[in-house]
Amino acid sequence: MPIVEVTLPDELLSEFEQLVDEEFVSEEQAAEELISMGIDAYNVDVVDESEPGDDFMDGAENNLFDTASDPGNIDDDTL
Repeated sequence: MPIVEVTLPDELLSEFEQLVDEEFVSEEQAAEELISMGIDAYNVDVVDESEPGDDFMDGAENNLFDTASDPGNIDDDTL
């Protein structure tokens, strides 16, 4: 099995060591599983190729109403 050397910031190393103590048998098992999960999460197929925010803009446009054709009467507005 290949050997990989990784340099981690102290903060991330502390989190990794805590995970090893709580969830895994060894550092090797933790590294293997966490890297595998990260690769799996990274390789997710994108199904929705629309631009971010498209749904928001469509919803906002649908919530608008046209007051130019029938602005209504001020007497129609009651509280």
